[in-house]
Amino acid sequence: MIIHVVPLDDWLAIPERPYAPASFAAEGFIHCSPDEPTALAIADAYYREAPGPLMALLIDEDRLRSPVRREPAGSSPPPGVSPDTQFPHVYGPIDREAVQGLLEIRRDAQGRAFEFAPWA
Repeated sequence: MIIHVVPLDDWLAIPERPYAPASFAAEGFIHCSPDEPTALAIADAYYREAPGPLMALLIDEDRLRSPVRREPAGSSPPPGVSPDTQFPHVYGPIDREAVQGLLEIRRDAQGRAFEFAPWA
């Protein structure tokens, strides 16, 4: 499984279509994380100000039609993530059938991500 961090409203916006964040058009790929600690570090570094629930999509890359490449971070990785971490980048939309689960990323009052929780 690979993990993509996304605000819940973005994930739910167009449920009948494969998912792609707004950044996909500019970057050409969708950022993912190789594991839960890295996904929490990403959420903590880049999503503190995101309104509403923040989710982790658990993606089975074998069920994706888009190719996945493991690549280094384009800039410095977030605090706590090794500089040699290879990040899965999805070069196309994420097929909703490939998402095998959703976890809520819990954040404290300052928006810092600290754990995953089941989402109902």
